[in-house]
Amino acid sequence: MTALALPGLVNPHDLSTDRQFSMNLARGLDVLRAFSAADPMLGNREISDRTGLPKPTVSRLTYTLTLLGYLSRDVALQKYRLGTGVLSLGHPLLASMSVRQAARPLLEQLALKTGCTVNLGMRDRAEVVYIDTVRVDAANRHLPDIGSTRPLLPSAIGRALILACAPAERTAILNHLKVHDKALFDLHRQSWEADQQLFAAEGYCYSRGDWQKDVYAVAVPVRVPPREAPVAMNCTLAAYRMPKDKLVRDVVPHLMDTVRQLEAAQGLR
Repeated sequence: MTALALPGLVNPHDLSTDRQFSMNLARGLDVLRAFSAADPMLGNREISDRTGLPKPTVSRLTYTLTLLGYLSRDVALQKYRLGTGVLSLGHPLLASMSVRQAARPLLEQLALKTGCTVNLGMRDRAEVVYIDTVRVDAANRHLPDIGSTRPLLPSAIGRALILACAPAERTAILNHLKVHDKALFDLHRQSWEADQQLFAAEGYCYSRGDWQKDVYAVAVPVRVPPREAPVAMNCTLAAYRMPKDKLVRDVVPHLMDTVRQLEAAQGLR
């Protein structure tokens, strides 16, 4: 089988006949992905319900992952949480991202100029994962953190990431989103279509509380060196702090200028 063009847009069960594909590894990773900030502790039954894996399989996987340090077991509660091994895996990736290192001082400057919380994100399956953030707008109850996620289609930064892709990749992502959660896709189809037009005309995406009704956001894709994954930057602001057209009038010009500076710092301008 040829390499997948878009990592993450695959159902492991569709690859059951691929001899190069390790189903056991895929199942172990599904177990790790079952945990979230909202549900940091899970028992085997809960993991089984979330992953669709049989409980005996989950029991073997959680036992193995605990011995390897990727899970930690609470004996009293008979539940698991992610272990420090998972955190250690993420650091080499973050530390090696040249775009993230170049962006940090620019994110800080942009946040101070606009009063917004400013974030840098990449696509992970059907979500955006933040790889850096400067949290300024304390009125935003959904303050992000590095590694936190947002859904692709309902968020301005997610739509910017989709629009940053080549047409074939964009089509593959949208097809996956339709299958992954058709109700969510249908709910946000109009926002997606509106942002396609806005991006073609003005070069940015705009969320008027699409993901969380009390948070507005504007986002712009960032050009990166060839063979690196697309990146986007956003500015978010609590809705009640939103004077008419503030994001468009005052924030978008600063955001787009910051993105140009970041691209220039990488030799892309």
